[in-house]
Amino acid sequence: MMSLVSRRSRTRLLNVLSALSAASALSACSSSAQSARVILPPGASFSAVTDSLAAHGVVTHRRWFKLMARLRGVDRSVHAGVYEFPAGTSEWTVLGMLAHGKKAALRFTVPEGLTIQEVAALAAERLGVPENSFVAAARDSSAASALLGMRVPSFEGFLRPETYVLPADVDAKDLVRIMAQGFLASWQPAWDRRLDTLKMSRLELVTLASIVEGEARVDQERESIAGVYRNRLRMCMGLRADPTVQYAISLKRGRRKTRLFEKDYQFNSPYNTYLNPGLPPGPVNSPSRRSIEASLYPANVRYLYFVASPDGHHVFSRTYREHLQAVRRIRRLQQGSTQ
Repeated sequence: MMSLVSRRSRTRLLNVLSALSAASALSACSSSAQSARVILPPGASFSAVTDSLAAHGVVTHRRWFKLMARLRGVDRSVHAGVYEFPAGTSEWTVLGMLAHGKKAALRFTVPEGLTIQEVAALAAERLGVPENSFVAAARDSSAASALLGMRVPSFEGFLRPETYVLPADVDAKDLVRIMAQGFLASWQPAWDRRLDTLKMSRLELVTLASIVEGEARVDQERESIAGVYRNRLRMCMGLRADPTVQYAISLKRGRRKTRLFEKDYQFNSPYNTYLNPGLPPGPVNSPSRRSIEASLYPANVRYLYFVASPDGHHVFSRTYREHLQAVRRIRRLQQGSTQ
């Protein structure tokens, strides 16, 4: 009896090893012809997983693929998510990726000076994150205050401009958290000591830096622009900063207005620094490190005014009379360029 059982066990084992050898050999010769991105939802059966992979051209021999998965125990341990399979990936390698949850990673680049709404549009386009979900997560004042460790209106200004490597199935809340943690990680302890000297809070600094970011077109002018706004704050003058008006309008209309008209400066909002003294309630975009440092160490200038010229440079003035003269000169230049 023992002999019969042993023979059956050996036969079964040999059959399994033979099948595994044949399947792995077949798999090694079978590979995807082109790259594919496949979404595997939570709770999907392995049969459904196989069908999805086959539909994307990742798997050619479904029967052998399922057999290999059963023999390797992969059919019971597939991790849901988004997977990126390069062209030429063998079915044996595919099983390993599924077993270890080797999900796709995407590069996501966020330029400086974007608002929450603009980052949301970019995330929707590049990552498939729903725009309204991102906006809701980024404007959650309670979550922002808790994560950043200070009272803030939202995550505006604290979503670090950077290139991120993210899982392809990242959701809105995780993306906001990752970007805000990037801001915290990049913060330098020396900046806090400098803030004590300036008698500014971190929120006030980032708010000022966001205005500098919105105004600057030439990199080396950032310190001078910051110096003008610091002078205005010291003298209790209105900042009269166009980026704050643009932001106020974008909060209401969902998009930035690139060109402002006279009536726009009367737009009723606490962010409008033409109507309200001092800094606005919070940042108006995500400033670059360069603008943050320029706001920490502004140029020691006596200017109170500046106006942009057609080439992006600014003309700085000490008095309002000089400023009006500069505005007239620039308008003549602009009119001449359009004729």
